[in-house]
Amino acid sequence: MASSKKLQRLAWLEGIRIFAAVLLLLYHAQLLFTKYAFTPQPTGLAANLQQIFLATRQMGDSWLTQVLSLPVWFGYQFVDVFVLVSGFSLVLSLKGQPIEVGSFLKRRILRILLPFWTVAWLAYPVLWTVGELTNSYIPDAWHTFAGMSFPILFDYGGELLLPTNGPWWFVPLIMSFALIFPVLWYLMNRWGSRNLLLTTTVITLVYRALAVYVFKGHPTYAIVSASAGWQPFVHFIAKLSTFVLGMVVARQYSQGKGAIFWKSSRAFSIGIAVYAIGFVAQFYRFGWIFDDFLLAIGLTLCCMVVFRFFSDRLKLGAIMIWLGIHSYSYFLIHNFVVDRTLNLYVHQQLPLYYQVLPWMVLGTLALSVIADHVTPWVVKGAVWLWHYTDARLTPIAKIGWTPRVGESVQYKGKSGWTIQKVERVVHDKAFYLCRISDGRKTVWVNQNDLKQAAAAQQANV
Repeated sequence: MASSKKLQRLAWLEGIRIFAAVLLLLYHAQLLFTKYAFTPQPTGLAANLQQIFLATRQMGDSWLTQVLSLPVWFGYQFVDVFVLVSGFSLVLSLKGQPIEVGSFLKRRILRILLPFWTVAWLAYPVLWTVGELTNSYIPDAWHTFAGMSFPILFDYGGELLLPTNGPWWFVPLIMSFALIFPVLWYLMNRWGSRNLLLTTTVITLVYRALAVYVFKGHPTYAIVSASAGWQPFVHFIAKLSTFVLGMVVARQYSQGKGAIFWKSSRAFSIGIAVYAIGFVAQFYRFGWIFDDFLLAIGLTLCCMVVFRFFSDRLKLGAIMIWLGIHSYSYFLIHNFVVDRTLNLYVHQQLPLYYQVLPWMVLGTLALSVIADHVTPWVVKGAVWLWHYTDARLTPIAKIGWTPRVGESVQYKGKSGWTIQKVERVVHDKAFYLCRISDGRKTVWVNQNDLKQAAAAQQANV
């Protein structure tokens, strides 16, 4: 029963992920179609509500379309839901085991970069072809190189990625959180969850106050005149407390307590109350200091209740998990679909906009599934290219021995490994790949990563 409940909770978590990705697609589509008719301004609640209703009229005369389009204006709020969920997921990924910093960082960074590289390397030829055929926008050579080689050209604000795809500014942010997670996890175990959350909340609030009043910046969702623009708000410090809150909730969850175990009525009522405060705060400059934090809490609690219902009562857990697996690629691709569809096909035709909207949602999902299936082949190709290059450039004298099946070897300085299979990579050089096993796991490695057990023992003597 416990494992079933755990699966269901993971299902609702994946449901939140894909729902957030879809809401961001709808948000960017509506924003682009209406030519940014509404973005929150620090002019107060009443003025913003008036502007919302005026902007919503552009979505048609039907009361149904206007009502449905109202929440879409605030789809950007799910960026902070992604941040909170990321902190939660990284703690769960440890599975209660001590963190091995090197392997953790390698695993997490590759999990971010491999889908990104797949989407980027496939997207640029398509963007160039479509741009040439339709005489539409093509990223220039410099920004194309920056996107294809990311993170060689890394900037925390994602400025080099924006000319290719606006939402890609989020990728450096989640990489930043992956890099600092081991430090935060160490401090959580040393200071305790409460002290870490209080400390990071103070740091975040102080920083955001400086970002608003000293640096003269504005949140990513607002378009106002500010000397620093949105740059002060795209760095991880601006969202640090939200990420740490996700970590704290995950740790409580692993201990069988916390908000995850609240009754649905309690979680939903608290979520609505917290969200309402954050919703009002986003329309005031002072509220920019703390609104993202409250909005993430409120939205996540409410979404948890809704998707837990879908998982538990409607038995949609399996499909939610499948959709959630593709949510990251969905996020990476969605703006390509929105931008090209609206600019090249829909233009300002409202009936056509509503006709293609579901196709944009489903089409992006199809492309994300394709990208996720292509990613392993991209990895295999890159690994093959590396091994081929390594084999060509490594002098034979450095290779030195021929591995044989059944031979005992050392891998990463540890004994107990045995060669199970040997494959010759390049015919004109004796260069090999070896499948080795220690009785618990099996891996393919480069011959140069191994040492003969007997030779290693003699060297130690």
